[in-house]
Amino acid sequence: MSAFLRSLGVRHPLIQAPMSGSNTPALVSAVSAAGALGSLGAGYLEPQSLLDQAAQIRAATNQPFALNLFVLPDDFVVDEAQVDAIRRRLDALMESEGLAVRTERPARWAPRFSDQLAALREARPAVASFAFDLLDHTQVRELQARGIRVVGTATSVAEARAWAARGADAVSVQGAEAGGHRGTFLHAPEEAMVGLFALVPLAVAAVDVPVIAAGGIMDGRGMVAAEVLGADASQLGTAFLACPESAAAEAWKRDLLQAQDHRVGTIYSFSGRAARGLRNRFVEAMQPFAGELPPYPVLNALTAPLRRAAAAAGRGDLLSEWCGQAAALVRPMPAAELVRVLMEEYAAARCTAA
Repeated sequence: MSAFLRSLGVRHPLIQAPMSGSNTPALVSAVSAAGALGSLGAGYLEPQSLLDQAAQIRAATNQPFALNLFVLPDDFVVDEAQVDAIRRRLDALMESEGLAVRTERPARWAPRFSDQLAALREARPAVASFAFDLLDHTQVRELQARGIRVVGTATSVAEARAWAARGADAVSVQGAEAGGHRGTFLHAPEEAMVGLFALVPLAVAAVDVPVIAAGGIMDGRGMVAAEVLGADASQLGTAFLACPESAAAEAWKRDLLQAQDHRVGTIYSFSGRAARGLRNRFVEAMQPFAGELPPYPVLNALTAPLRRAAAAAGRGDLLSEWCGQAAALVRPMPAAELVRVLMEEYAAARCTAA
């Protein structure tokens, strides 16, 4: 049993991954109420929306939950010529695909991280997790002073050590198999594509805080395998994408069921940051322009209206269909039922392993 989660009052060694943009307060509260730790991805939320969604979770369950943020600068330097060029590419693609929407230049490229962090402190979740960079020592201590446990995302041993040195309560190690955005911050993304079952024992040997395994785990067997390698708990994201409480578009959920392992890969063209998902029509159409892509969060903001239009039109092939490497093992069922099934599998696998 996870010592880290047990100290929070969480019964199961299972964390539902944050999945910014595709999870909901309903998903988080259902997972937490079922005895695991639900996590709300708040990376795209303005501060008031973060507070409102945290309140919705609390209204639905009195169990612990987590909030997750992307550690970003408050402001961004933008190459305007690059932005104009990629907008023309995107608009031409949407026209050729029959979607009437066009790109827009937003007032801000992303919410201000300092404002989000202030809202998170006010919301006081049991756990706050972070990706894309480190918090400083003062930020970590301020959260812990409010009774909030801090979890940092690492894609290498060096990143795990960096989070432990900052005083994090636990480190979530993200294997190369993990769906969605890479949390890498000390390396080029291609240098930190370490497989989960190599990364877990390496990180466990390197840090003296609990290690959470994330990436490609879809069932109770995978949870036990991670535990055998030293993980304190397992974090599953793609497994929950097909739940009715998930905000993933229906076309995306359908595509997951027939995902081919060789068609899941690292993608930059939706957001300007390395992320794992399905190589679909959009990804292939943008491949010739890979050298023109602005970085995250600029490209992410520019493609947002296009992704919304594609979802409304049922065009999964034009969506950012994030998923882990074993996506085809997804099981559409209510979140609470999925937690129950996962823990039954976990118990059976532990007995077999013993």
